Amino acid sequence: MRKVKVGIIGCGNISSIYLKNLTQMFENIEVVACADLMEERAKAQAKEFNVSKTCSVKELLKDPAVEIIVNLTTPEVHADIAIKALEAGKHVYGEKPLAITREEGKKILDTAEQKGLLVGSAPDTFLGGGIQTCIKLIEDGWIGRPVAATAFMTCHGHESWHPDPEFYYKVGGGPMFDMGPYYLTALIALMGSVKRVTGSAQKSFEERLITSEPKHGTKIKVDVPTHVAGVLDFKNGAVGTMITSFDVWHAQLPRIEIYGTEGTLSVPDPNTFGGPIKLRRMGAEEWTQMPLAHGFAENSRGLGIADMACAIVKGTPHRANGALAYQVLDIMHGIHDASISGQHYEIQVACEKPQAMPAGIAK
Repeated sequence: MRKVKVGIIGCGNISSIYLKNLTQMFENIEVVACADLMEERAKAQAKEFNVSKTCSVKELLKDPAVEIIVNLTTPEVHADIAIKALEAGKHVYGEKPLAITREEGKKILDTAEQKGLLVGSAPDTFLGGGIQTCIKLIEDGWIGRPVAATAFMTCHGHESWHPDPEFYYKVGGGPMFDMGPYYLTALIALMGSVKRVTGSAQKSFEERLITSEPKHGTKIKVDVPTHVAGVLDFKNGAVGTMITSFDVWHAQLPRIEIYGTEGTLSVPDPNTFGGPIKLRRMGAEEWTQMPLAHGFAENSRGLGIADMACAIVKGTPHRANGALAYQVLDIMHGIHDASISGQHYEIQVACEKPQAMPAGIAK
């Protein structure tokens, strides 16, 4: 199997799990270089994960050996790095969201098309055993025809645990742009493309107090809505209800549920790769926990990159693709826009429901 060579840009908090998995889990990937604005951070990650080279971002983009740039920078520079990578002739896979604005997202996709290159984007959690098993259960008819869905992501923000939580409350952050991609990507993978959205959003607190180290006691000015409620109209006729919030201390809401004409499916946390999965068909007196039919139930971040590497070698479509990420971006903006305008927002670009992963594969 040919190994596709990968370069990492951005060696912050999230890079460790990517580097661990890309260097140990996936046999078709070779990480050849790391880059970060803080040189010492890149060197530390390269040493820990046995990556042979560290360099500047500019040098990495020029490296002829690198085929895929993995863009793990903060959201405000996602588009800048992605476009520079594409212009340098590299395929690019980025952390979520695809970009901050629709215009930036569209420019990424247009540049990739012009260059004949692939764009991929997190999250790839929907490729894990949990949600892939749920897709199979729906496609095999266990709950009949899906008619509705709910999705809830409620917490009280990240300032109690994250070492650098400020960007979660700036443009490109907030609960919708931070956590919404996990839920929306999973819903599209389960239910298909979205055609229309509406919603309401509010900023509940003007400031947030950091209680994590090393910035304990620092106050953050909040620039984005922190409680967002949306309604999604899917092309298949189903209606989805979604809440993302950084303003909730405690809740007992499900993560995702899919309601069908013949039963209900309880979907696991879309920020994870595994289960549990629960099913209750019409007439049943209790829930049944379903076994996983697919592999990658452990933390497999980077699976979307490995799938993209397969696509590069074989010339096949990849699943965590740019069109999917762009629709997620459009939905998130659309819900915010609907809150301001008081009107529904029609989704501008359709995307295909990602092809299901083969059952049973582990690597």
